[in-house]
Amino acid sequence: MQVLGVFSMAWMLFGMANASESLLGARDSSFPAFLRLDDRGHPSKIQGSGSVVDCREVKKQNQSQRCSFIQSNPDCQMDGGFLNYLNGVFCAFPKVLQPLAVTLYALWLLYLFLILGVTAEKFFCPNLSAISTKLKLAHNVAGVTFLAFGNGAPDVFSAVVAFSDPRTAGLAIGALFGAGIFVTTVVAGGIALVRPFTAASRPFLRDAIFYMVAVFLTFVALYFEKVTLPEALGYLGLYIFYVLTVVVSTWLHKRQRRERLAPPSPTEPEIQTDSEDSDPPSGSPDDYAEEYQPLLPSPKTTLQILAHSINPLNFRKWRRKPCHWRFVKAVKLPVKLVLLLTVPVMDPDPEDRNWRRPLNCLHLITGPLVCVLTLKSGAYGLHKIQGVFPVWGLVLLVGAALATVVFCATRNEEPPRYHFIFAFLGFLVSAMWINAAATEVVNVLRTLGVVFHLSNTVLGLTLLAWGNSIGDTFSDLTMARQGYPRMAFSACFGGIIFNMLVGVGLGCLLQMTSSKLVVRLESEGLLVWILAGALGLSLVFSFLSVPVLGFHLGRGYGCSLIAYYLVFLTVALLTEFKVIRISNF
Repeated sequence: MQVLGVFSMAWMLFGMANASESLLGARDSSFPAFLRLDDRGHPSKIQGSGSVVDCREVKKQNQSQRCSFIQSNPDCQMDGGFLNYLNGVFCAFPKVLQPLAVTLYALWLLYLFLILGVTAEKFFCPNLSAISTKLKLAHNVAGVTFLAFGNGAPDVFSAVVAFSDPRTAGLAIGALFGAGIFVTTVVAGGIALVRPFTAASRPFLRDAIFYMVAVFLTFVALYFEKVTLPEALGYLGLYIFYVLTVVVSTWLHKRQRRERLAPPSPTEPEIQTDSEDSDPPSGSPDDYAEEYQPLLPSPKTTLQILAHSINPLNFRKWRRKPCHWRFVKAVKLPVKLVLLLTVPVMDPDPEDRNWRRPLNCLHLITGPLVCVLTLKSGAYGLHKIQGVFPVWGLVLLVGAALATVVFCATRNEEPPRYHFIFAFLGFLVSAMWINAAATEVVNVLRTLGVVFHLSNTVLGLTLLAWGNSIGDTFSDLTMARQGYPRMAFSACFGGIIFNMLVGVGLGCLLQMTSSKLVVRLESEGLLVWILAGALGLSLVFSFLSVPVLGFHLGRGYGCSLIAYYLVFLTVALLTEFKVIRISNF
């Protein structure tokens, strides 16, 4: 753990100069250069001072020239992220130690997965449950609104930027298709494998129909290679109509059930902590806590509450657990400590609703800071107002003032009436942490693609699509494992409907002006049509097979979806490597 921390800090310092340029807006384009492809799927040429050389050509350079090649070639610049991994491989490490760099990157990648898992399980999902409980939302409504927003915001932001260039617009749609087929097969199949369940019939059919309509509209836009203003507004209008349909249908269903005086269907259990890491909630006793409770309990001071709230380790449990549990817990401790200091968690069940006055007031400072310093990798937070005062400084002052007011107006023993607002803050901050970690994952995967000379098309089809779906995968599988398979399954469709409709609609709408009401798209060749066809076929398969199964989704259904994705991936790779060819393409 310490070794990873040392190397991470070293790479951060080494890439600071390069990263600061990107954060201050020194680049001409905010979309990754490695995603700029022409209509044949090769790196595009930029007119002007010269052409962009494929970053993978670094292996053909002399050893002494590789560092300067990486630093000067626009195709090697990464959009977003805090660490410059390519600099780390080709500048910080000599050639003989490059295998060590790749190994460290692989370990760091695993640790990023751990960060995503802890954030989703301990902070994102509990706040989502609290929001759903407070607003009295049905699980499927929460899945297509809050969970869809948390999962899809990074994809939508990327799509908005991608549509600024016709050469990348087609790739953005292809990435949406790739993420869509991954979520509807691997993630949906994984939910059925982790927790077999009975899907809600009407919500499933509704979501599948809406998503098929969204895919068809995008297919038509690709065929005509353009998106007009009415079509862009139609995308956004369709999503609004979809959300209204979910809300109205849920309300009608509840009303019909009340009129029939039928007993309510069994509710899904409340979110529980991981069985392997079942720490009791902060401030609640564990199995043997009664032995340590004083006979005459005295109220804790503010400092004692703060110290107890930020302690990520239960020492009594630590002594009882085996060595492998201690190792995993020790690796998680730094992540959990940082998250405890920045992400509030509201629990609507206990009497105090997990109100921790000093810590929650601290969250009013650290939470907004995390949001501005992780959004766009800190570009907005480092921006200076009037060229003098940074945005993060203003956020810090406002947060400190608000925290002071809340601290003076509340008590340790009683949560305020507006305590539920902390659930929304925790949801937003945890989503930003997931976004930041997922961005680092994508950059590490991109670096490994350059090192192993993987093509840009394969990167977009596999690593990029997987990277964009990491948040969806962790969030949905965690929700299913903790007893919410219906919400997770609904989020599989709600999230990608959000990505497709809002990503394409908003992305195209923001590129339109009074003199330009059409956004041109360029097809990426046969592979995009394979993506679109495979996604449509998977939706048709689920739309027909789920009713045949009586909406009972078990391991057979999950295995079939995962097998389908493997077949699709094989066909796509064979197409990329020209084993499968069609003369018209």
